[in-house]
Amino acid sequence: MLTILCIATYFKGEAYLCECRRLGCTVLLLTADSLTGAEWPRDSIDEIYAIPRGASDADIRRRVDQIALKRRIDRIAALDDFDVEMGAMLREHLQIPGIGRTVAGGYRDKLAMRVKARALGLRVPEFSPVFNDQELHEFTGRVPGPWVLKPRSSAAAIGIKKVADRDELWRALEAAGDERSNGVLEQFVKGDVYHVDSIVWNGCVVFAVAFKYGRPPMEVSHEGGLFVTRRLSDDSAEATALLAANERLQDGLGMQRGVSHTEFIRAADGGFVFLETSARVGGAFIVDTIEAATGVNLWREWARLDATPEGSDYAVPSHRRDYAGIVLTLARQEWPDMSAYTEPEVVTTIRKPHHAGVIFGAADPQRIEALIGDYTQRFYRDFFATAPPPERPVE
Repeated sequence: MLTILCIATYFKGEAYLCECRRLGCTVLLLTADSLTGAEWPRDSIDEIYAIPRGASDADIRRRVDQIALKRRIDRIAALDDFDVEMGAMLREHLQIPGIGRTVAGGYRDKLAMRVKARALGLRVPEFSPVFNDQELHEFTGRVPGPWVLKPRSSAAAIGIKKVADRDELWRALEAAGDERSNGVLEQFVKGDVYHVDSIVWNGCVVFAVAFKYGRPPMEVSHEGGLFVTRRLSDDSAEATALLAANERLQDGLGMQRGVSHTEFIRAADGGFVFLETSARVGGAFIVDTIEAATGVNLWREWARLDATPEGSDYAVPSHRRDYAGIVLTLARQEWPDMSAYTEPEVVTTIRKPHHAGVIFGAADPQRIEALIGDYTQRFYRDFFATAPPPERPVE
């Protein structure tokens, strides 16, 4: 029986924890001290340990050393994007299998992942580090704006700034102060945004699905709007190109077992440009939408990967090739009345304060598109609200 130390300094991953317990693992949870009272599935967790948010690497190692005195730790699972580097550091410290800091950098550091993707032959936006003034002058003289200034280690659209000209760029860099080097500058590429969600086993992609967003997530986060995504047919030209690009990326980044959420943008010439990747499942109920189309739940499969002993094999469960989509919005009402949204294709009605959302599933992609169009109009009328993007993740 394996013992898995799960790191979740934000509240997520309940399905992962439950599946680990179902598979017979001993489940330990390391979380932020502010979240020890959260609604974790306690029947699936043997022990919960706390660390202060912002604890140093040395403090985290000492805390885990205390755990390891009494518990032999076989696996470490970082359940949130912001925990990936901590998990990598602890694996190296305890010499536990899994991605270390170098591989983790390719999934967390937006500068590192662009350098690596370009070396693998993938198209990336024109980009530049922000260490050196002269290099930035040359970049902004060569690459026309607007540009996007991104934190190198963040998630979703948090902290991203679109800058129109050099003056605005220098103001943003000066405001960053000593944190300036933690950014990367890239050309703003306008176009439709897509995502590919994968399962990786023994360094190979063994399951992947391609989806297309409605409006780009950064645009929704900064300007407001509904979050929409839907599955593409594996046989479509779009999905074929996306799945091939994702496979090349995952093969080159070095993950041996795990899950990944990767985003691409379609440029004006029709080609796909790599945006970013991660060693985690997608947020915003993407896992549930994938499950509605395929029957595969990436949280549970991630747990199965980690619970598989060395030398044993893993097989993706048999799955459907149906279609699914999600329409999700911030809502004016604390608990929106969803009683009018009852089409038979509705698989899940999302219940969350100040949110309205549904996930559809169907064998016909045209039916999914029709429902997305209908529900989008009705959601704007019945529920839609907007709020400024967060400066930091919400616990």
